[in-house]
Amino acid sequence: MLLAMLSGDAVALTVHHGLRTAPHRPVVIGPVLAQAWRPDPKTVHAFSGYLKDCTVPQTRGAAAPMQGKAAASAGCVACAKTSTLDTYKRAGAMLAKAVPPGKKRPDGVDALVVVTAGLHVPAQILTSDPGDLAAYAATLDHADITIERI
Repeated sequence: MLLAMLSGDAVALTVHHGLRTAPHRPVVIGPVLAQAWRPDPKTVHAFSGYLKDCTVPQTRGAAAPMQGKAAASAGCVACAKTSTLDTYKRAGAMLAKAVPPGKKRPDGVDALVVVTAGLHVPAQILTSDPGDLAAYAATLDHADITIERI
């Protein structure tokens, strides 16, 4: 989704604009930000605009997960929770169990995205690789996660 917005994809930009009114800000986990970040001025400028509408959990300086007046008194428990060893073990277990489509190799960042979505159910993941993320989500029991192609 971040890469689609950076490339000016009209659908991604429209969806992001629509999400700006949701009670919970879109979640961008740190590893995804690190994977997409580039230090060139164009990317830095674009990211600064997009990230103000999103939250990066457990990151000092990031926007609060919940928007509006209720944000001061009620936050998101999943966003406030610091990742534990169990978080990374769950992602590793997904890597061992998932069958990515085609000849794709397991991706730890994708697994962490699904683990994070699992903490925010019902959740929607917007991605250019729905097959990859669906393979990881399939390893979870009864997770209410929707994966949409952008």
